[in-house]
Amino acid sequence: MLQSINNDTSQSPKEILSNIFGYDAFRGDQEEIINDLITGQSCGVLMPTGSGKSLCYQIPSICMEGTGIIVSPLIALMNDQVLALREAGVKAAALHSGLEYQELQATLNDLRNGALDLIYVAPERLVNSNFLDILDNIKIALFAIDEAHCISQWGHDFRPEYRQVSLLRTRYPNTPCIAVTATADQATRKDIVERLSLPKLYVAGFDRPNITYYVSIKDNPRTQLLRFLKARNDNESGIVYCLSRKKVEDTAKWLTEQGYNALPYHARLDSKVRANNQERFIKDDGVIMVATIAFGMGIDKPDVRFVAHLDLPKNIEAYYQETGRAGRDGLPSVAWMVYGLQDLALQRQMIEGSDSPGEQKRIERQKLTAFLGYCESATCRRQVLLKYFDDDGEPCGNCDTCLHPPETFDGTISAQKILSCILRTGQMFGSGYIIDILLGKTNERIERQDHQSLSTFGIGTEHSTKEWQSLTRQLVARGFLYVDMEAYGAIKMTQQGVDFIKEKPALQMRLDPKAIGGTSSHSGTKSDPTAMLESDSDQTLFLELKALRISIAKENNVPPYVVFHDKTLIEMILLKPSTLKAMNDVPGVGKSKLDKYGQLFLEKLRS
Repeated sequence: MLQSINNDTSQSPKEILSNIFGYDAFRGDQEEIINDLITGQSCGVLMPTGSGKSLCYQIPSICMEGTGIIVSPLIALMNDQVLALREAGVKAAALHSGLEYQELQATLNDLRNGALDLIYVAPERLVNSNFLDILDNIKIALFAIDEAHCISQWGHDFRPEYRQVSLLRTRYPNTPCIAVTATADQATRKDIVERLSLPKLYVAGFDRPNITYYVSIKDNPRTQLLRFLKARNDNESGIVYCLSRKKVEDTAKWLTEQGYNALPYHARLDSKVRANNQERFIKDDGVIMVATIAFGMGIDKPDVRFVAHLDLPKNIEAYYQETGRAGRDGLPSVAWMVYGLQDLALQRQMIEGSDSPGEQKRIERQKLTAFLGYCESATCRRQVLLKYFDDDGEPCGNCDTCLHPPETFDGTISAQKILSCILRTGQMFGSGYIIDILLGKTNERIERQDHQSLSTFGIGTEHSTKEWQSLTRQLVARGFLYVDMEAYGAIKMTQQGVDFIKEKPALQMRLDPKAIGGTSSHSGTKSDPTAMLESDSDQTLFLELKALRISIAKENNVPPYVVFHDKTLIEMILLKPSTLKAMNDVPGVGKSKLDKYGQLFLEKLRS
């Protein structure tokens, strides 16, 4: 039987927040959401990663009679949540295929006997008739659907098995249900609310102010990545996303040769190697995981200081979720990406080659175009990102376009030249061929087509090859052009492009930042999470507290952040408690952790 601290129904949500999780006050709509569930009301919750979504169902599950049933998509995510809850003294468990038979039976017995505050289950198990029979005969506090965007076909990570979860609302109509996600556009939100019959939706905004966004054009991506990493602090944990498994393995090997502690992760990797690499990433400091999108959803590591993309994600939702794995502890972190027109072509190829129905492909194309618009924006990136999710905000001052505003110019004539050249060559060629004609370059292929005789041949010498590449991408982003993968990547005009040629309205376009010393002028940033520690002695003390935390974590076989977050260590240094009572006031400590670790950290602070 699992043991816990005194977290029964006699405790209020505020007391549970303080005693178990170590925080004095709720944030945003947390308290209202929790009160809704306690009074039997259902709701959807849309909150940014790191803003405390999990507390919205964990606290009512603890203080209500019965067990909270949490639907979660991945074993790693379940284990991570359960481990953290148990460390805080909560009676939590997970049911999944990775359990040994005896552990599985013990967990089911705890569930039947009402010995659990929360239990995490996969959607497939939840709708199993045997499991439903158990649920029919126990007291259920609530149902929580985590990563709820998976339920919608418009969501960026749709999972058909999630659709069946809607039967909970008909089978248990009087049990409150909460659906939580950090990533959902308007269509996805509407789908979630309708499928789960949710009477209310809380939208807390999408802004992650602690993340600095950087986007650059691909120009020797490895060199760019290395320059970015060298601009970081030593011993930081981060994720580097690549599109293909081969690129993951090659990049991880290359980073290791450069002296970094880099590990690969993709779906085809041997399961034991994959599990070992994931465990090292979670438990060790300074590990860089080079991965496909198979890695991430199940990772709740709060001190990931950067997420880098060497390839373009498929849409803004995917990008937002992947970059959202940085800085979950609220400390300064960076989202860095390089991309090129070839990335766009590859993503279009994947869309057209999929088995998705026509309507789904149309929506995916629109989302990809919107994402390219974000990449090519000359205005604040955060504003573009928030606007996509129907949120708003002032220019952030914390993205590359705010920190290093790009130069803009009247690109009307330049756009006309590109579009005219595409028309005169029959809309049959890729961007490289079109740019060669604009620059007046001759080669066998151009001569074979007699395109050196065109009126557009050589009319674009005012721009360099890279500038024409940038202008072409911008016209794709604005919907004037598209890449036709069925025509081998030919650049073709849309009706909007045709209308522009006829009407010739003024068009402002951006110039990519000039290279300085062989790289973009905004290739990296420190975003030091310990910058608030002003003295050298405090910085040294932070390293000593981290070393103590690692020692405790290894002894207990848990990730360091399960002991205390970096943010809690920093708060300890700033507040400098001299007694256990004062230590209890440090945000993120809580009664269980105070009892387990308080004295050890107090002694280190005193010394």
